[in-house]
Amino acid sequence: MIISVFSYLRSASHQRTLNQTYFNRVAAIEFAVRYDDGKDPRGFKDADLVLLGISRTSKTPLSMYLANHNLKVANLPLLPEIPVPKEIYDVPKNKLIGLTTTISKLTDIRNNRLQALGLPEGSNYASIARIQEEINYANTIFEVLECPVINVDNRSIAEVAMLIQEKN
Repeated sequence: MIISVFSYLRSASHQRTLNQTYFNRVAAIEFAVRYDDGKDPRGFKDADLVLLGISRTSKTPLSMYLANHNLKVANLPLLPEIPVPKEIYDVPKNKLIGLTTTISKLTDIRNNRLQALGLPEGSNYASIARIQEEINYANTIFEVLECPVINVDNRSIAEVAMLIQEKN
């Protein structure tokens, strides 16, 4: 029995072919990890796509999903207290995508996050006033950069990825 299972697993149809597409995917995933969360803005120039958005708008999961489809994706969190890196202004407009959501959805998501971390719900992080401030700031940045914006509210990562492909 073990031998037949081993033979099945070794059959050609169940082995991953190590071709250029595979290596491109690995490189794209490594790129997404290296340039996640605005860690190194110098990578923006080499990205196929740069995602921008406030906290909890699915930037990282979306970056990884797109990387699995061979796109080199960087992402940048937008916070009113942190100036946008100058490198973002050198990225071609067709490589920028803004991500947004609704205040009510983001309030729920952030309160759930606080609860999962064992923190009190009354935090400024999940307050309606704070979220409104962040959304307003992000909208200003999106306008300055003239980038398309996708509302991720009630959409799966795959749906948002499809919308990105339609916009590019």
